[in-house]
Amino acid sequence: MQIRTLLASAATVALLAGCASGGSQTQSGAADTGASATTTTYEGTLPCRSCDGIDLTVNLSGSESSPAPERTFTLEADYINHPQNPGPEQYQGQWDVMTGTAADPKATVYELTPNGEGQIYYFQKIDPNTLELIDPQRRQFENGQMLRLTKQ
Repeated sequence: MQIRTLLASAATVALLAGCASGGSQTQSGAADTGASATTTTYEGTLPCRSCDGIDLTVNLSGSESSPAPERTFTLEADYINHPQNPGPEQYQGQWDVMTGTAADPKATVYELTPNGEGQIYYFQKIDPNTLELIDPQRRQFENGQMLRLTKQ
């Protein structure tokens, strides 16, 4: 199973609300600080049509004001009780800061672009501790509350 199905699954769940068996969010802690770079971790459980959820962990290195080469990310997706029992999927790459969504022209959006093949992911910064997965046209899904990751 490819992580690119994550967004497709999220979109399907958004359109077919109630198909997911539920999601949860994890909350605690704060950002890690390294000697030269800061890494901020966001976690949450996204809905999944064919499993109990997708535990998603996103680590963002650098800050919004860091030079582009210092803004890197890792993303790990673990499928909970999936019938095919896939292993964790891991991606890494660069992230960028964009401004504006379909609903809010001043919103901050993080664009995560994996190295090599892989889907680009968009997360709207809801507040300093919360990111929400949004679609490539930078629109919220109907079940946005279920697509949130919380700063650890």
